[in-house]
Amino acid sequence: MLSVQFQPNWPHGSGMVIESMVGDGVYRSQFATGISNGGRTAFPGGDRWRWESRLFGGRYDGQPGTARPVYGVWNRREDVYGGAIRFGSSYLRLKSEVAERATFCFPDSALEPEDYGDRHSLPQLCELADATGSDDLDDYVEAHIHGPVEFATDVDALVLDPSFIGTPVESAARELGCPIEYHPGFRGTPATFDPAYRGPDIVALAQELGLELTPYLLGDAARKHPPQTIKYVWHCLARFGRR
Repeated sequence: MLSVQFQPNWPHGSGMVIESMVGDGVYRSQFATGISNGGRTAFPGGDRWRWESRLFGGRYDGQPGTARPVYGVWNRREDVYGGAIRFGSSYLRLKSEVAERATFCFPDSALEPEDYGDRHSLPQLCELADATGSDDLDDYVEAHIHGPVEFATDVDALVLDPSFIGTPVESAARELGCPIEYHPGFRGTPATFDPAYRGPDIVALAQELGLELTPYLLGDAARKHPPQTIKYVWHCLARFGRR
């Protein structure tokens, strides 16, 4: 299944990512939003622009950011946490027909893969991903959804982390017009994070943030610390904090 992973309560403009999603009515690409949980090179001549030009034969070179494809993953294991936890605690589970207008690659397009194509290439790409032996943050089959992703028509469900229950995130989510579900949750104790994974300085910051971390707490932290640093704390919580 196709899923699009994101951090719903991380900052965007004067509010939260999910509030911007409600205002837009569609899920927008990094070229339109200016934010990402990966590399931030979505501008003319940037790495993301160059990778897309290569993958899509220049199709989007002269197009506005709003016309660019949305990035997701093929959740080949039907993981309840989503197909690419590296990119967020919550995700949109897309309807099956959206795959008809998607392309896929492995590995991530940032690595300039040689293997990519439409949905018919999925068996080969999934075999390649299975053979890598990478951890949960790195073994995803990347997806590119061409055309708008509308919450009311293209989304089967928004799957949130349970730390957002009873918060403004949940209230905003109810305005998207799609069903809401919850996965078992990420919750982690920084003392159990492996310093070798993202560095001892990241574990030290995680310990400063609290004795127990949740995605909700990290959204607040992203307003007080550099988001790219909190991104690495999230990687540790995602890697070591499944319930």
